[in-house]
Amino acid sequence: MIKRNYFVLAFAVYVMLSFTFYSFCSSGKNGSNVAKSSDYQVFLKLFKDFRDFTKPNVIDGVPDYSPQAMSEQYGKLNKFQKWLAAIDISNWPVSQQVDYHLVRAEMNGLEFYHRVLRPWSRDPCFYLQSQAGAGPVFYGTLEIPRNFPLSEGKQAELKVKLQAIPKIYNKAKENLREASGDLALIALHFLNEEIAIYRNISSELAKYHPDLVAYADKAKAAVEDYGTWLEENKDKMTEPAGVGVENYNWWMKNVQLVPFTWEELMAIMENEYKRAISALKLEQYRNSGLPQVEPVKNEAEYRQRYYKYQKHLLNFLHEKEILTIPDYLKPLPPKAWKDFPSRQGGNVRDFFEQCEDRNPLPSPLIHEFLGHHFDELCFQRDSRPIRGARRLFAMDMIRSEGLAFGLEEIFMRAGLFDKYPRGREINYIMMAFRAIRALADLKLHSHEFNLKDSFEFCYEQTPYHWMLPDGFEAWYEMETTLRFPGWHMGMVIGKLQLLSLMADQAQQLGDEFNIRQFMDKFRGAGMIPISLIRWEITGLSDEIEKMLK
Repeated sequence: MIKRNYFVLAFAVYVMLSFTFYSFCSSGKNGSNVAKSSDYQVFLKLFKDFRDFTKPNVIDGVPDYSPQAMSEQYGKLNKFQKWLAAIDISNWPVSQQVDYHLVRAEMNGLEFYHRVLRPWSRDPCFYLQSQAGAGPVFYGTLEIPRNFPLSEGKQAELKVKLQAIPKIYNKAKENLREASGDLALIALHFLNEEIAIYRNISSELAKYHPDLVAYADKAKAAVEDYGTWLEENKDKMTEPAGVGVENYNWWMKNVQLVPFTWEELMAIMENEYKRAISALKLEQYRNSGLPQVEPVKNEAEYRQRYYKYQKHLLNFLHEKEILTIPDYLKPLPPKAWKDFPSRQGGNVRDFFEQCEDRNPLPSPLIHEFLGHHFDELCFQRDSRPIRGARRLFAMDMIRSEGLAFGLEEIFMRAGLFDKYPRGREINYIMMAFRAIRALADLKLHSHEFNLKDSFEFCYEQTPYHWMLPDGFEAWYEMETTLRFPGWHMGMVIGKLQLLSLMADQAQQLGDEFNIRQFMDKFRGAGMIPISLIRWEITGLSDEIEKMLK
């Protein structure tokens, strides 16, 4: 699933914690000379040094997330922030000033992780590979082999990594001193997914490298033991999972560069939910004389409908030229039709399957293909030293999800669904669901909701109760929004920022406004906060100036 892969990929670089010491505050090449400079190349050197600083210190595959190591890193972070603050950017072009603020926000992100999130101490999922945790996706402890048999070098590498897994989970038990009960429940829920990783590795090794099977089995046993430990200790884990309103505001202002407070975002999300529901009812009234679209019943029907709608989308893209489509953007085959009876019991479908089984245009064809997949292809070709680096601390999540979600509404309003008017109803149902998740996001972090409350709220508010109350989406959506504040709220505010920016550009250009040129400029700015894209495209710096106060 592209969305799932994107999530893992995005957070594979989310918080590469490090323990390397840089004594650049003294005079000399890393000290006073840098502090006095306004040279962009010196700034690039600072960026490189900071990224090196955030790389982990791994010994025999085991990172040091001890309180002492974390305290030492936090103390050294301030030196980088002072170094950055001393650089004079007043005469730089806007594009380079945007780069500066990206780096500033990344440093703020590391600060927030130390002051507030502290996942190494609060989040049991932090140590689960399958949940984009501290494991291999952060420090390279285990990269799952895809092609067997392995070379001798790869065998040796895998052996070291598998041997490290039991040590990592022993450290996890020591480090989780202020764990959240809700985050522990999430870790326990996804533990079978983690166990399956090592079971599958063991199965493959048995065919090709049987001498390594014991190491994979010990890694699996370590995960199972970690689950037992969590089960025995979860009642003692009483810290809230949410960060609180004040911290949420700081994270949005200083890391995500979103110019709205928690209170403002609540009002916006409530309005978006009501707008989606009223639009849905009006659309249903408009389509009342049309037959309902029945959901597909099997994979053959799903593939037939998928390719039919894909052809319609590609023809529309060619005709309307809303986006410039490069040669390297090729159509994607449909994902496998999910076999929910084997995963959740009973012949049931979760929220996105209910939508996709009726009309796959909004997601996956627009959201996943023209949104996330196209973004990733563009990113792979971005050689700029700052923009072309994967953002730390999910600073690209609002831009990424905002564009993918925004394209659903942009294409609908541009006429894509005119041939399939019932598809507009699916679009509005999905808009309502995104707003519901956003409200749950905000209320979880304000401590109004716990995990159970969020499940019940989303189930009750979702049209037709299409989100299962204890299904995959419920767990996955609330996991991501708790562990990465603003993920689901950000999807909605990102879409609204995109549409607002389109209006700003249209007002500036008048009759010269061209939607394709605008969309190309937006995507070309890179995977960066939309407030920075707005400044670069329009020259309007008011949002950034507001957040610097």
